[in-house]
Amino acid sequence: MGCRILIVDDETGILQLLKDYFEIQGYEVLTAQNGKEAIDKSMEDLDLILLDINLPDIDGLHVCQEIREKIQCPILFLTAKIEEQDRINGFLMGGDDYILKPFSIEELGARVMAHIRREKRHQPGKESQKGFVISYSQRSIFYDGTPITFTKTEFNILELLSMNPGQIFSKEQIYEQVRGIDGTGDNTIITEHIRRIRNKISAYTDREYIKTVWGVGYQWIG
Repeated sequence: MGCRILIVDDETGILQLLKDYFEIQGYEVLTAQNGKEAIDKSMEDLDLILLDINLPDIDGLHVCQEIREKIQCPILFLTAKIEEQDRINGFLMGGDDYILKPFSIEELGARVMAHIRREKRHQPGKESQKGFVISYSQRSIFYDGTPITFTKTEFNILELLSMNPGQIFSKEQIYEQVRGIDGTGDNTIITEHIRRIRNKISAYTDREYIKTVWGVGYQWIG
């Protein structure tokens, strides 16, 4: 299952557009169209909240203030217009970022991914079943306590995929994320990196952690 996000917006068209987009990207999406509903659904186990400021009952800034005392996940405001003081007030109430309407949905997706990755880096580690442990803070990987050695690029690929379980990444997306858009080389080298990662993991377990989605890319299923 991918990361779970809550999208709050009173405009049905925008809400459906964002829901469809993030579900295609592998996220589990909850939605709300007013402040009260947003407060209720914020009690779910969430990885991030996209919160419209202009809601019909309670404005998004006060919704943020209300829920920030109870949750720790990133909160990104959606707004059509904002003054500097409003931006400052939003940060003081617990918001993490602003997305201005109209926005590029691809940029929004990248912002969401960046915030979730940053949040998970602060966690001491991520453990899946059968003893496979990734310590993001230490950049180390273990199986039943035994360290598995990966190169810097291999770890970066594992980090990207495992922090976004269920999401499918093309070779081009992986290459840009781990090597940078201006990196030298050919993104086909990602195939070789994935092969090496799988070989190293298979020395300890038969369980599949990285799935090949033929014609599309790779997906973390661990």
